[in-house]
Amino acid sequence: MDDSNNKISKCRIVVDAMGGDYAPQNIVTGAIEAYNQSKDFQLYLVGKKEEILSVIKTNQLSFNESYIIDTPEVIDMEDSPTSALKSKPDSSIVKGSQLVKEGKAEAFVSAGNTGAVMSAATLIMGRIKGVGRPTIGAEMPNVNGICYLYDVGAGKDAKPSHLFEYAVMGTIYAREMGGISNPTVGILSMGEEESKGNEVSTIAFKLLKESKLNFIGNVEGRDILTKDVDVVVCDGFVGNIILKFGESVPRLLKHLLTQTANKSFIDKLKVGFAKGTLKKALKSLDYQEHGGVPLLGVNGICIIGHGSSTPKAIKNMVLKAYEMYKTDLVKKIENSFKEYSK
Repeated sequence: MDDSNNKISKCRIVVDAMGGDYAPQNIVTGAIEAYNQSKDFQLYLVGKKEEILSVIKTNQLSFNESYIIDTPEVIDMEDSPTSALKSKPDSSIVKGSQLVKEGKAEAFVSAGNTGAVMSAATLIMGRIKGVGRPTIGAEMPNVNGICYLYDVGAGKDAKPSHLFEYAVMGTIYAREMGGISNPTVGILSMGEEESKGNEVSTIAFKLLKESKLNFIGNVEGRDILTKDVDVVVCDGFVGNIILKFGESVPRLLKHLLTQTANKSFIDKLKVGFAKGTLKKALKSLDYQEHGGVPLLGVNGICIIGHGSSTPKAIKNMVLKAYEMYKTDLVKKIENSFKEYSK
């Protein structure tokens, strides 16, 4: 990776070309599309060079070969995350994380093995001071805009201190990336009363209540979609279930509309007329629009995507990484624990 001894003023984004079910085809085409849309950052593709070049040639794309970093190994979806980092040190996931650690890149983007990406980012990039456990969040549409849910799968069996960290990092993300000046924060629980919940959530309630965060108390599952709350924190086991449930909603709605249209010719016409409007309304539920989810709490920008990511999703992942760079999000998260602690 040659920076030609010149000081790099651009953000350098490394994309794992081998990550995902449709790699390198979807990854390469999506990443280059993002680069062509905004050439204010420098794009690097890491993976098997010959396969990357084949995609570029087949799709008649233009990309400087010197920005392709050849790695002979690939961490597959079935590989054990932590053991794969040791057994495949020359993989695209390990190399991408190392480049950020070494200061040769600012961001790493991957739709590969989620556990391996999280492990690599945490172990290689390292954690931000004050962060016991990094977190990944999801943007859930609600009646007031967007609700940011943390954690949705970075870890399980969270401690009260972890929920506090999620709230702080989620607040900074909602403020800097979502444009919300003073985000409200709630803890996902069985009821709104302070006494409701398990031991972890009730202790976390006290930590958040005594902090300088804009804490509004407990919220219930339905509140994620219907209440005026900007950031909701929960254990990663619960959050991942909520995320996967939410991802199934568009498919169910499509099925119900098809069933209705098949009942009669008039119903088919009604559904047909409403199709365009419904598509726009459901756009916020499409994961492709959000791309991937950021891993917050590591020393660098890391975006993790669906294994089945389309070129559009990859493009939006890369653009999100660049937006995070422009807001100096990592540094602001590092400073935030002093700002919001009691």
